Amino acid sequence: MAEDSDLEKTESPSPQRLEKAREDGDVPRSRELATFTVLLAAGGGIWFSGDRLIRQLESMLVSGLGFGRVLAFDSSALFARLGASLGELLAVFVPIALLLIIVALVSPAVIGGWLFSTKALQPNFGRMNPVRGLGNLVSSNAAMEFGKTIAKTMLVGVVAGLVIWQQKDAVLALSVESLHEAGAHLASLLWISFITIAGALGVIVLIDAPYQVWHHANKLKMTRQEVRQEAKESDGDPQIKAKIRAQQREMARRRMMSEVPTADVVVTNPTHYAVALKYADGAMRAPKVVAKGADEVAAKIRELAGAHHVPMLEAAPLARALYRHAELGDEIPEALYTAVAEVLAYVFQLRAYRQHGGVPPEIPGELDVPPQLDPLNAAAQATNNNGGMQ
Repeated sequence: MAEDSDLEKTESPSPQRLEKAREDGDVPRSRELATFTVLLAAGGGIWFSGDRLIRQLESMLVSGLGFGRVLAFDSSALFARLGASLGELLAVFVPIALLLIIVALVSPAVIGGWLFSTKALQPNFGRMNPVRGLGNLVSSNAAMEFGKTIAKTMLVGVVAGLVIWQQKDAVLALSVESLHEAGAHLASLLWISFITIAGALGVIVLIDAPYQVWHHANKLKMTRQEVRQEAKESDGDPQIKAKIRAQQREMARRRMMSEVPTADVVVTNPTHYAVALKYADGAMRAPKVVAKGADEVAAKIRELAGAHHVPMLEAAPLARALYRHAELGDEIPEALYTAVAEVLAYVFQLRAYRQHGGVPPEIPGELDVPPQLDPLNAAAQATNNNGGMQ
């Protein structure tokens, strides 16, 4: 059952899947919206430029019916007048054509936004597969498109029929009106019919546009397995990432170990912790931790320190405090300055003794480590507080 659920497309498309679909030219589009907006633009353009258009057509008709002697014997004059008439006609229709081109380019961006994808122009021979073509004919999307076409035809047909039926008396009355009145009346009837039929198309657009958005998102839905695979591809394979982190830790440990021979002293627990400190007078504001570790890493630090004759000092509270509160490469906390100063003083005296001889320095006794910085004391204090509360 779990495997079946993993194969069902129940998950919303991820941003990566949506972006890939967009790169492939697959975005939600509503042809009904494009048709509706272009139709409104055409009707509006004709409405606002109708008077000028009618006057221009009337002028062309009058000019075309006129035939003088010059036109009869001079063909160039005839072509000149024809060109002038066509130029005047284009001057009226070009603004409407430009308006339609702009609306046709802008209207698809209402749903899906602007998109230019060369992948959609590339040949795809899979679309020529007859089996796939037959499958598309009986798909749910094809059924929806067929039903939408039938509904649109019926709705527009019914609305157009009702409009014509309601205006039949007015249409018949045009025959008894004067030419001027009939022209104005006919224009009014045509505009009312246009608005009514366009309104019916608007109802279809209000249904189709949300459906196209839903259908596109539903088509790109993902299975749980696809979501996991995409997360693995984007974030990386967890096993590979674990190996990379392990390699990074190993490289960091090697760099840290290379600093142990240059340390001034290694403070130990004696076996659980080891912290290597380095201090250069004038170059550092305070001693820095160049290496630290616990258990096996601590043993390796002690081994390297012994091999390179780096002094080691057993100071359990200080080692625990440094390991817990001082990060690798950072200066020691100010609260530990006094304790570390005693350690470094011992180390410098030991170094002088080894070089010049004399009286060996005394190993520092109990160092001044604040109890709250010692993890062992802090844990014991927390245990006592919990016991007292109980």
